[in-house]
Amino acid sequence: MFEAPVNTESLLAQAQAETLYLNLIEQINKDFNLANEGIDFPLSISPDELKIQLHEKIYRMIQYKFAEYLNLLYIIDVPENEIKQLDGSDLVILAEQVAFLILKREWQKVWFRNYYK
Repeated sequence: MFEAPVNTESLLAQAQAETLYLNLIEQINKDFNLANEGIDFPLSISPDELKIQLHEKIYRMIQYKFAEYLNLLYIIDVPENEIKQLDGSDLVILAEQVAFLILKREWQKVWFRNYYK
């Protein structure tokens, strides 16, 4: 059964272990493009680099494109109650936490699609 990862590193390790890492990248690219936030992570991107680039993208969106950031969260379907629980006093930490919530939701989509196909 699906168990939500506790942090980004365990999530990415689990995705690689289940050979669904490429599906995760494709899902992220798809949902960002649906939100009109062009992002195109190459399938060859390393997990560490994915984590860094996603964090930077979210940080820039929070600072400069807040309406688009909210739209992205809606399209990805990040639970609103989890976003509300975050402390927004430090934008760098907030962006890192939001990036994890996005990865967690995208991973959930990929895992369920694979498990129930």
